[in-house]
Amino acid sequence: MRSDRSTSAPLGLKVAAIGGLAFLHIPILLIFLYAFTTEEKSYQFPPPGLTLQWFAVTWDRPDVWAALTLSIKVATIATAIALVLGTLCAAAVSQTRFFGRETISLLVILPIALPGIITGIALRSAFSMADIPFSFWTIVLGHATFCIVVVYNNAVARFRRVSGSLIEASMDLGADGFQTFRHVILPNIGTALLAGGMLAFALSFDEVIVTTFTGGQQSTLPIWMLEELIRPRQRPVTNVVAMVVMLVTFLPILAAYYLTRDGDQIAGAGK
Repeated sequence: MRSDRSTSAPLGLKVAAIGGLAFLHIPILLIFLYAFTTEEKSYQFPPPGLTLQWFAVTWDRPDVWAALTLSIKVATIATAIALVLGTLCAAAVSQTRFFGRETISLLVILPIALPGIITGIALRSAFSMADIPFSFWTIVLGHATFCIVVVYNNAVARFRRVSGSLIEASMDLGADGFQTFRHVILPNIGTALLAGGMLAFALSFDEVIVTTFTGGQQSTLPIWMLEELIRPRQRPVTNVVAMVVMLVTFLPILAAYYLTRDGDQIAGAGK
């Protein structure tokens, strides 16, 4: 049966779509362009010349490496915490029924729904009241608050598509709780956890607001970039680092998309 709808979009819609994509991506292309400019102190368009020297300069800057290392460590540990706590919360909410379940679900996702500045102020106040000095671990705890939400959202959606009959069958056949999780539940939710972990890592890696309130004198890579824009020394170096940040955050997001796009194909789903 043929559809009455036209297969071709109207010209106005095409122009609007192209305009929206240009608005979103031209600034990103400018970041790449100015990573190669020969001009050190300003942004001239078009650039007076192109060079690769800023990549070598960036490689030799110890402050860049220190900030990058700190960001990777924070993102890795915050993601690990989020995978454990987010998965446990998702299992409790999706697999059991108890009083206040919906309230707990709301409280779990609240940190990512609130503006980052509210979360940052709340954490800073809590650390100050508890006399906890700002350090590497305060940054990790701050990032974990919203990383847990990302893992939780991915895991709870997948848990709800896993058939309860599979778990019951495993228990009936003599498997204990750990064996059931390892051989039945984990294979069905594994890609969702991997995708959630990748998204959590990307969010933590480029977080600015919460880090500003919980980092003290330490500078993660996004904080370093912000300080370099305020007090520029070698502007193209900031653009080179921005390219790295985009690649580090884009690749996990792309991988997460491919891992979860076939998420409806769950063993036992719909049975």
